Amino acid sequence: MGSISALIVDDERYARDELKYLLSKFPTVQVLGEAESGEAAILKAIQLQPDVVFLDVEMPKMNGIEAAKTLVRLKKVPLIVFATAYPQFAAEAFRINAVDYLLKPYDDRQLSQTIERIEKTLSPAQPADTLEKLSKLAVETGGEIHYVLPQDILYIYRDDKVTKIITQTENYDVRTTLKELENRLLPFSFFRIHKGYLVNLKYVSRLTPWFNGAYQLELEGSDEKLSVSRNYVKDLRLRLEL
Repeated sequence: MGSISALIVDDERYARDELKYLLSKFPTVQVLGEAESGEAAILKAIQLQPDVVFLDVEMPKMNGIEAAKTLVRLKKVPLIVFATAYPQFAAEAFRINAVDYLLKPYDDRQLSQTIERIEKTLSPAQPADTLEKLSKLAVETGGEIHYVLPQDILYIYRDDKVTKIITQTENYDVRTTLKELENRLLPFSFFRIHKGYLVNLKYVSRLTPWFNGAYQLELEGSDEKLSVSRNYVKDLRLRLEL
């Protein structure tokens, strides 16, 4: 990711200088400015729009907790990292959704973990639809490797020692276990309806009561009626229905 812009807030100059020095060791962090009070922190945050504010808790007049309650109402809400010598403030700090909590005196290892957490929070996750467009399932059968788009798979089931992958246009027999395929397909819209069946929820068109609490499921593009075990019905409906 790119650089992380930071604002350091502490009423003690040496504490600001120490944190600024420690943050200079992280190439991804750029300190935009400093403030020595809660009131100044709010003004600086509005002016500089930092990604993260390192905020001392114990300050005269407006303390760090009070300043944070205002910061989280700004148009661009910065991440908050509280800093204090007193661990009893931790519970209140996290009620304000602080991304982390640093104890003074600062510890290099703790600060490194904090920066890592900030980076993860600021890094945009890859959208699921992008993941689905790019990823293909490698299916090895008959000495050849076929690359199948997960969104083209209707359902997968286990038949004796063979796993059968049913797509819109082709069927594949593979030795890969159903559990292994389920793990590979976790980012996609697959659901286990029975100990031996995985279905692509995108194609579910009808669910019909059967017997003993079980249901039959119909998929677009398939004439098969698949049995849904009563143990899976409730979770299936929660996944399917708005």
